[in-house]
Amino acid sequence: MTDTIFAPATAAGRAAVAVVRLSGSDSAGAVRALAGALPQPRVAALRALKGADGAPIDKALVLWFPGPASYTGEDCAELHVHGGSAVVSAVLEALAAQGLRLAEPGEFTRRAFENGKLDLAQAEGVADLIEAETEAQRRQALDQLEGALGQAQHRWREALVEALAMFEAAVDFPDEEVPADVAARARPVLEALLGELESAIAHVKRAEQVREGFRIALIGAPNAGKSTLLNALARREAAIVTATPGTTRDIIEVPLQFAGYKAVVADTAGLRETADEIEAEGVRRAKAWAAGADMRVWVVDGSAEEGGLPPEALHPHDLCLINKTDLAPGPNTGRALVEARASGVEVLRLSARAAADLAAVEAALARRVVDALAGGELPTATRLRHRELLAEAAGRVRSALGFEDRLELAAEDVRLAARALDRITGRIDPEDVLDRVFSSFCIGK
Repeated sequence: MTDTIFAPATAAGRAAVAVVRLSGSDSAGAVRALAGALPQPRVAALRALKGADGAPIDKALVLWFPGPASYTGEDCAELHVHGGSAVVSAVLEALAAQGLRLAEPGEFTRRAFENGKLDLAQAEGVADLIEAETEAQRRQALDQLEGALGQAQHRWREALVEALAMFEAAVDFPDEEVPADVAARARPVLEALLGELESAIAHVKRAEQVREGFRIALIGAPNAGKSTLLNALARREAAIVTATPGTTRDIIEVPLQFAGYKAVVADTAGLRETADEIEAEGVRRAKAWAAGADMRVWVVDGSAEEGGLPPEALHPHDLCLINKTDLAPGPNTGRALVEARASGVEVLRLSARAAADLAAVEAALARRVVDALAGGELPTATRLRHRELLAEAAGRVRSALGFEDRLELAAEDVRLAARALDRITGRIDPEDVLDRVFSSFCIGK
């Protein structure tokens, strides 16, 4: 990465201000060509920007960040111009005319990683911070950006180095003045480390739920009121509501927030036996989505004579809603109460069109989301990639503990465990992994 790159760092479209970033060895020359003399480092200066023909482009605030004291570790600059699309286009064209290259997605942050300004886990925290929609996502991403996972990885690696030193001392210097129990001293170190790794793995799911959203499935018979409830929760017409049973056939997902946490609430096809091939596929998808959801909301038409197919599995943290309480209750209410109580599921009675009842449902959902996602400490690892590498490291540590007398094999497992941990922060990582991580970034970051 020796060429100089540029990109808009703000979203396209009309705005008061747009920011164009530069990074690379030719940044100083590019700024001089557009704005005259360089400003003092990290001090904003008002400059008139001109094109190669001397024609004025805009008046802008120019900031200069000489490397290595910059985001990427290279010479960097920012041009704060007026946010009209014509102004931004003119600035980008002027930079391209100087031989600079438009940055690829995530290239600024990748250069920061390559130059040792961030580790790979921190770079992922940058991406998560940009994508954060809720307060919980923001806090989790900021914790990772500040190096929480990297610090934990360093601590875990130090424990492995300590254990490895003990194994190698016993293997390489058996006749020296080395304590006879030196290899045995590695066991408590590895056992304590294994406990920490398993704890970190257990909390990754919670972190993924914070990032991606707590999945809530609305399930029940046709015309139970699932779509009406979804529209009420979303405060918009997200799903079609008709009196015709089986209107909803595909999964309709709506992102919502409960108590500062993201949730994805899904309206699903009504559960019933049907000969219609399309509706049957909708029922199959509904069951599959509900089975993989973090909780299920069983919506029951309390006025109906029959309730259709009950959910295949309810869990104590799920919720049963007896809907249509504004109508006369039917036998379906009693059957649903028996089923829900047998599964230990909380039951709420409501009319999906009543504001007070909707508030009670929202409160019940918020309690469950908070119970599942809130914790004393933020999870250290937050992604599937982290979980897989932690599981690999834990497996190697577990294997090392199983070699009582074959210390050479135990030492090799410890080395491989350290290698897996190093890949979390990118100390060693194949190029395709780096490409996959940084390609998810927006251009200009």
